[in-house]
Amino acid sequence: MKKVLSFSAMLMLGLLLSQLLPGALGANYETTREAIEILLGVCLAFIMINVGREFEVDKSNIKAYAKDYLVAMLAAAMPWLLIAMYYIFVLMPTDWWSNGDVWKESLLLSRFAAPTSAGILFTMLAAIGLQKSWIYKKIQVLAIFDDLDTILLMIPLQIAMIGMQWQMGVILAVVVVLLWIGWKKMSSYNLRSDWKSLLIYSALVYGATYVVYVLTDHFFGEEGSVHIEVLLPAFVLGMVMKHGHGSSKADDRAATVISLFFMLLVGMSMPLINLEADPLQSASVIASLPMPSWGVIALHVVIVSLLSNVGKLTPMLFYRDRSLKERLALSVGMFTRGEVGAGVIFIALGYHIGGPILLISVLTLVFNLILTGGFVVIVKRLALSCEKA
Repeated sequence: MKKVLSFSAMLMLGLLLSQLLPGALGANYETTREAIEILLGVCLAFIMINVGREFEVDKSNIKAYAKDYLVAMLAAAMPWLLIAMYYIFVLMPTDWWSNGDVWKESLLLSRFAAPTSAGILFTMLAAIGLQKSWIYKKIQVLAIFDDLDTILLMIPLQIAMIGMQWQMGVILAVVVVLLWIGWKKMSSYNLRSDWKSLLIYSALVYGATYVVYVLTDHFFGEEGSVHIEVLLPAFVLGMVMKHGHGSSKADDRAATVISLFFMLLVGMSMPLINLEADPLQSASVIASLPMPSWGVIALHVVIVSLLSNVGKLTPMLFYRDRSLKERLALSVGMFTRGEVGAGVIFIALGYHIGGPILLISVLTLVFNLILTGGFVVIVKRLALSCEKA
């Protein structure tokens, strides 16, 4: 529970610093902002390598996972679509409803609600003694598929944001090759998996994507640059690493510290919040919305949180051979949010999406992190009541 609350605290601290540092650093803030982006990319790669390391599939029985992937995909899609619809049809003026840019930006930003935080969830369920339960074993599969679906769906969303230019063909080719390598070489390479090695791999993955961007920007200009997000390359690297090494307490502590640092950096990346700013000066369409009062923002945060978690109840419609309480526990366990969702917000920032909807998304993430302990308590009580039945 302390870990989850620390995530929320670091995100809020970063949000506070994002409002103070530009004025305090003045002209030096641009250098600081560039350093934050680099550190964010490395930390995100580290997190995704660990997510990839948790991805285990029995290739000899691949058909058995078809239903689980469908459930995970729906559990990721429903909160995403519900929130996107809310952003568009409730927060946008009616004359924007047919605006393609509004749809693209809303669909990208609302994707933050899709991924379940596998790391937080597994740790907390294990801590309350549910490792041997059907709920724990099933949620392990669903949460990882949930993250994989988020990563894969970010690709068409990026294509929608950039347009189907020639560089998107390059990105698609890279994606296909990476997925083929990840599948064919899953758990094949006996690479060192201590936290220092993973951090080096993370820096190399981010460095490779950054070099590709710099070189293509140099030769073809900003419009022709190829920007490959670290999500998939890092995830595939984790996939191809052999599992079963185990992790020491030092590795676990380091992973937690890096995740906390990542949440701080995501908060620090937020643009300045100005309730009286001229919305017409914003770079993106939805960022040009006027900023409402803090009370209205709080109301939207509560509603978006409810929509997000209602969407995560999808698993209740499946696994009819299990009791309703077990299916409810499975669904509530999927409520947890964390680093991957924050990573989606970081990517949205790269497209200059800001304004009240970005703030609502960040505060919703914080709100759900605060509620995570309560979600896990509900899962525990439901699981124990199933055992007694």
